[in-house]
Amino acid sequence: MLPGMPAAREDDRIQRIRATIDAIPAGRVATYGQVAELAGLPGRARLVGKTLRELEDGTLLPWHRVIGADGRLHTEGASAAVQAKRLCAEGVEVDGRGRVSLARFRFAEG
Repeated sequence: MLPGMPAAREDDRIQRIRATIDAIPAGRVATYGQVAELAGLPGRARLVGKTLRELEDGTLLPWHRVIGADGRLHTEGASAAVQAKRLCAEGVEVDGRGRVSLARFRFAEG
């Protein structure tokens, strides 16, 4: 829970973030900031990251579709390999430096 925030309000924010991530279609990516914006939480990219870090093992939420504003995968180690593999399986190209072209693969709502 965030300091000073009622649990119900934080739960609502997390649910909005999760619903936004779930709406990113296969073959597309969104940045942490974009997810926050689409969830009605502008400027809360770090909350998106916190939400993703706290996901339960085996989640069906497509967490791998969320990347940094610079197009980089912001996971590390085995998680980065899993993220890259899942993105590639969906047709998203990840270069050797762990970057995705936002110009080609960014999710555009609407």
